Amino acid sequence: MHNFIVGTGKYVYKVEHPFGLLSSGLFWGNTSHVATDSSGNVYVYQRQDPPILMFGREGQFLDSWGNDQLMDAHGLFITSNDEVFVCDRDAHQVVKYDLQGNILLKIGRRDKPALQKPFNHPADIAVSSDGDIFVADGYANSCIHHFSSKGVHIKTWGAWGSDPGQFITPHGIWVADDRVYVCDRENNRVQIFDTNGVYITKWTGFFHPMDIFIDSENVVFVTDQVPGMTMLDLDGNVITRIRTPFNAHGIWVDMDGNMYSAGNEELVTKYIKL
Repeated sequence: MHNFIVGTGKYVYKVEHPFGLLSSGLFWGNTSHVATDSSGNVYVYQRQDPPILMFGREGQFLDSWGNDQLMDAHGLFITSNDEVFVCDRDAHQVVKYDLQGNILLKIGRRDKPALQKPFNHPADIAVSSDGDIFVADGYANSCIHHFSSKGVHIKTWGAWGSDPGQFITPHGIWVADDRVYVCDRENNRVQIFDTNGVYITKWTGFFHPMDIFIDSENVVFVTDQVPGMTMLDLDGNVITRIRTPFNAHGIWVDMDGNMYSAGNEELVTKYIKL
């Protein structure tokens, strides 16, 4: 059990690891991502059945679902109205669920990878305030796809490379205030676009940034493979930086300002805001 303090200024946290107590008969797999719903319940996406594990705020096990439906856990996003989006990376799909695990939408052709088209091992999803869906198609493609809330393809942008607007591994994605933020992992940067895919700027100073989250106060959280977490304002100014005990592959911040991270065999870590 890790129980130490990280952060500075207004952003100080107590580290709780591991978070989440499984019920009898369930076992942890490699965790990929974590998110919370509007009630503060915590959803963990893992690379074995059941792929979705649900916990209460204190880590008590509540439910699980998705058996025999998902191949390879990667990105996870829960909207403000509790729609659950997952990237099924090696099945080349994005799937939308309700909180009970009922499938509402599928995007992409299962087991049909496509070069620079949806999808070729997609990494992450983000949903804008108006319901549009943005996907970082980052493991065998190097592009971003934009869909309507109904899953209709609107636009694709990006290409392999290191110039502005190009990607090597677009790994994490977030949408806020008509801006699309992309963790361009192997280029060690976060690139920022408008929602039409027009390049705006980049932030550097990361080592293989993996995931990004922007909270209701417009604080940006970026995790990288130092392993560390950088918090910035929307102008890219650093607010604070912490060392994470493990590589935080996927991150989320709940309604109380607590952070959660998931990272392969390191399971889930909770950062309790003090």
